[in-house]
Amino acid sequence: MPNIILIGAPIDAGQRRAGCLMGPAAYRVAGLAQGIADLGHGVVDWGDLACPVVAAPPCPNPAVHSLDQVLGWTHILSDKVDDALCAGGLPIILGGDHSLALGSVAGAAAYASRTGRPLFLLWLDAHSDFHTPLTTTTGNLHGTPVAYIAGRTGFEAFAPFPAPIPADRICLFGIRSVDPAEHAALLEHDIAINDMRVLDELGVVAPLRSFLHRVAAAQGMLHVSLDVDFLDPSIAPAVGTTVPGGTTFREAHLVMELLHESGLVTSLDLVELNPFLDDRGMTARLMVDLVGSLMGKKVFDRPTRSQ
Repeated sequence: MPNIILIGAPIDAGQRRAGCLMGPAAYRVAGLAQGIADLGHGVVDWGDLACPVVAAPPCPNPAVHSLDQVLGWTHILSDKVDDALCAGGLPIILGGDHSLALGSVAGAAAYASRTGRPLFLLWLDAHSDFHTPLTTTTGNLHGTPVAYIAGRTGFEAFAPFPAPIPADRICLFGIRSVDPAEHAALLEHDIAINDMRVLDELGVVAPLRSFLHRVAAAQGMLHVSLDVDFLDPSIAPAVGTTVPGGTTFREAHLVMELLHESGLVTSLDLVELNPFLDDRGMTARLMVDLVGSLMGKKVFDRPTRSQ
């Protein structure tokens, strides 16, 4: 059984709507650690990280805000995720907005590079997050992690990403909101884009299994980044970036069950939960249930039947 390490990242500097910093506490109140332990896994909670003080250079894009805080979070999260993987654990980063992935995936990439294994990324999100600090018009850095991870230019304020992930090892899943600048940049990269049109036509199983087969064939590590807005807002309202037409309750659980059966996941982000926008904790509880499915919880165990 994997040793699960919970790492709290109470960051909301990557966007402008306050509340994501309460996310780690909401996951704990919703029983995340106990739910994982009940499935037979060892769980340790490293508590919430504190953002170190970092001086940010001037950004050429005047829209960008909170760069110093995002740089600080990127630095400490990279170190802590690397530490957790070195300890033989499966880190689950409790967010916090999606800018935390700038650090969490960097930490996984550093560890993967040192151990000689390829790192793959599954991005479960309504958005592609393929802006750079130079192209974002909102200035919200939670819309930039995939570009940083893929090695796009424009991140000179950040430490160089350790071993950028090649486009063919990145899978965007559930996408349904992409800005024109992101769309143009994505066309220049060979990133697998499974938007909701693809999932409507093919279902979630075929495209996800195809990606997981590539991870398995390469004996790769797999970082999964799960944004609340991957889910339809009717079942997950606690996010500041709601986009109608997201995955259903059953589709989301099926994704998690397939990931569990693959045995490939080595690190996980839970991001963009804003408890201030929730309805009596329903979104936090759903996210905890999804982690349960990823960790092996089943509605019905199917024994092998004699023919």
